[in-house]
Amino acid sequence: MSDKDGDEDGDTGVALKTRPKTARPPMYKVLMLNDDYTPMEFVTYVLERIFGLSGAQAVEIMLTVHKKGLAVVGVFSHEVAETKVAQVMDLARRNQHPLQCTMEKE
Repeated sequence: MSDKDGDEDGDTGVALKTRPKTARPPMYKVLMLNDDYTPMEFVTYVLERIFGLSGAQAVEIMLTVHKKGLAVVGVFSHEVAETKVAQVMDLARRNQHPLQCTMEKE
């Protein structure tokens, strides 16, 4: 008995059977840092406006920043995290607040 395609080991030649899996892109945590000068209301406003958080979520994160020194605001792709950090820093500077926001690889 012989294979129709002439392949002697019985393999039917499915080429895409073991294609490599696409790796997920690395994600980045956006961190907000506490300072002694930026008003709590401004931090809450930033969290609502830039990160789309509800008032309650924004207050909760703001209080975490205030009490612990920093908090993770969200986890995003590199480009989104970079944009959000830039938006926070720009808004803080325009309002003359020293608020700091950074990102780090998850």
